[in-house]
Amino acid sequence: MIARSLFARADTAEQRLCRLANHSCRRSGVRQFFRMVSRLGDGVFWYTLVALMPFIMGVNRLHEGLVASSHMLAAGAVGLVTYKVLKNKLVRERPFISLEAIECAMPPLDRYSFPSGHTLHAVLFTSIALVYAPSLAAILIPFTILVALSRVVLGLHYPSDVLVGALIGWIVARLSWLFIPV
Repeated sequence: MIARSLFARADTAEQRLCRLANHSCRRSGVRQFFRMVSRLGDGVFWYTLVALMPFIMGVNRLHEGLVASSHMLAAGAVGLVTYKVLKNKLVRERPFISLEAIECAMPPLDRYSFPSGHTLHAVLFTSIALVYAPSLAAILIPFTILVALSRVVLGLHYPSDVLVGALIGWIVARLSWLFIPV
């Protein structure tokens, strides 16, 4: 009974947070900005980063840059499989489907909400890239936060979808280091 009450309160708070975040995208400029961030987070930004890692690392560290790119691709594939399996097993409807007050400000890439694949990959790629090239933190950390925020603002995810996606991305990134020779 107590657990059920706690979950009900958490669910109510999460729905309130969803409505508050989504309400901000009613302004055209905000909506366009977060749509752009979300589209870049679809993969364009991350694939570009993977391709550029050898150049970012520089001529003297070209081999390390190639290792970084391979590392990011392999971990990204694990993240993708993990995300797909969870989405198809857990089948949580998106907020704009479940909650009347939520406006879908951008078409989703798939049907279900949990976990956020965009956030999972943003955290995963950022976590790995920053070990190889810490100087990218000023770009990658704010962008990762914006990707995560965009998913709630656009009405595509609940905050818990984003938090769990971030946690899974971080775990996959951490575990990936077990397979990379140092």
